[in-house]
Amino acid sequence: MCFGTGDGWPCVGRGHASFLYGLGGTSLLVDCGEPIDSRFKSTGLSYDTFDAILLSHLHADHVGGLFMLLQGCWLEGRRKPLPIYLPSRAIPALRRMLRTVFIFDELLPFELQLRPWPAKGAVRVRGARVSVFPTSHLNGFRAHFARKYRVDFRAYCLLLEGGGLRVGHSADLGQPADLEPLLQKPLDLLVCELAHFAPEALFSFLGGRKVKRVVFVHLSRTNWENLDQVRRLAKRLLPDIPHTFARDGEHIRI
Repeated sequence: MCFGTGDGWPCVGRGHASFLYGLGGTSLLVDCGEPIDSRFKSTGLSYDTFDAILLSHLHADHVGGLFMLLQGCWLEGRRKPLPIYLPSRAIPALRRMLRTVFIFDELLPFELQLRPWPAKGAVRVRGARVSVFPTSHLNGFRAHFARKYRVDFRAYCLLLEGGGLRVGHSADLGQPADLEPLLQKPLDLLVCELAHFAPEALFSFLGGRKVKRVVFVHLSRTNWENLDQVRRLAKRLLPDIPHTFARDGEHIRI
C-alpha cells in the first residue's frame, strides 16, 4: 500500500515516502514520511500489523513521521516487538530524540529494537528476507558536509523477498545505475522513484530489464505536474514492461 508517494518538496495531495509491503505472512513498512500515522490509522489496520520498519536513509521526507507513528503504536497498544532497521550511526541520535520527545522505553507496551543495517548480507524478518545495497543518493551531501557534521550519509535501495516474490524498492537514488544490484535477477515488482534524474534516463536504463511490473513513485514536482507527458514517454521507452504511476492510498497487487 502506498501511504506517501510525494517527493521531498511540500506536496499538496501527496504525503511523503512510506510504503507497506505484504510478502506472504510478513508485513514491512518502508520509510516513514509524514503523515504516516494518520494515513495508517485511516486504514483501520491494527498497529501490530507491520513486523518491522525499514528506513532507507535519514532525509526528513523519509523519517519525518516516525515519531508520531511510534507514539501511535504506544497509544493504540501495539504489543509485539518492533524492530527498526536504519543506518548504524543514526541509532544513538534516534535514541536521544525519542527521549527528548518523551517516548520512553518504559511507556511502550512493546519492545522497540533499533537495529543497524548490515555491511553485507541480509536480515530476516519473519518469513521475509531483506537485502540492502548502497546508493549514491547522499554522495553530494557527504562531499560537502561530512567534515563538519558527524551524521550517517549512507542511503540504500532494498530487495524484499518472501511469499515467493522478489520486490525491488529504490528509495532515493543518485543515478539509475544504483538500481543495478536489484536487477541481477528477475523482479516481480520494482517500486522506483522519479525525482532525482530525467525520466528519459531512468526509462532508458530500465528498458529490456526482466521486471514484471514497475510502479513509479516519488515523482518530482515537475514530473507530477507534467504527468501526461511523462506517461507518454514511459509508454514509448518501456513498451514491454507494464508500469503505473502511483497515488497515495493506492493498493498495488502482484
